[in-house]
Amino acid sequence: MSGRVLLVGAGPGDPELLTLKAVRALSTADVVLHDDLVPPAILAFVRPGARVIAVGKRGGCLSTPQAFIEQLLVREARAGNLVVRLKGGDPFVFGRGGEELEALRAAGVEADIVPGITAGLAAPAAIGIPVTHRGYANGVVLVTGHAADGNAEPDWRALAASRLTLVIYMGTRRASELRDALRDAGLPGTTPVAMIANATRPEQAELVTTLDAFVEAAAAARLASPAIIVVGEVAALARRGQADSRKAAGADVQI
Repeated sequence: MSGRVLLVGAGPGDPELLTLKAVRALSTADVVLHDDLVPPAILAFVRPGARVIAVGKRGGCLSTPQAFIEQLLVREARAGNLVVRLKGGDPFVFGRGGEELEALRAAGVEADIVPGITAGLAAPAAIGIPVTHRGYANGVVLVTGHAADGNAEPDWRALAASRLTLVIYMGTRRASELRDALRDAGLPGTTPVAMIANATRPEQAELVTTLDAFVEAAAAARLASPAIIVVGEVAALARRGQADSRKAAGADVQI
């Protein structure tokens, strides 16, 4: 008897942002393989008796090899199980869902996708930033700040010239390099920048500042991964005129 795999997006962290389809998948799965960023409140939807296996992947930390995860998915499905591969955000936005889907198809394992809300859209929204706005930006680019080994850096000059909102994933450890690359690409140092850590979770913290100041501001506020960086005029709209008790210490919200 052959099982199947569901690649499920867990969203940005707030369990109320799970889709109904994701909750249903968790409540019926035999096996759940989850990322490090999936909080316990979301795992609470897993049905009693199901096996829950942590297969964490975090930059700079001990991580489960991708090849092992793919082999485990295939093995569990071939054993006849309904397997949920639970990923933070959306499986297909910097989640390696494409790689896992290819591996499953190559092994002849049935796989379906349950989309989730990606942090690159949820994090700006959580502090009132519209990533597109008719008065400021007519588009948005989702880009990684941590290219895979051997891959070229994004074309920062082209992105800067586009005048689109830049939403940068996995850029915390390279904040200084990203700032320099964007300034060298032609973005003014006064360009608004926001950084949101642990978006939608109780421990969410954020700052809104400028390109010139954001590295020092983030260090002073002790913002760390997981975090999203938003670059562009729309960042200045973050909770404009609103006080927020969760605002990170040291954040400069005066643009």
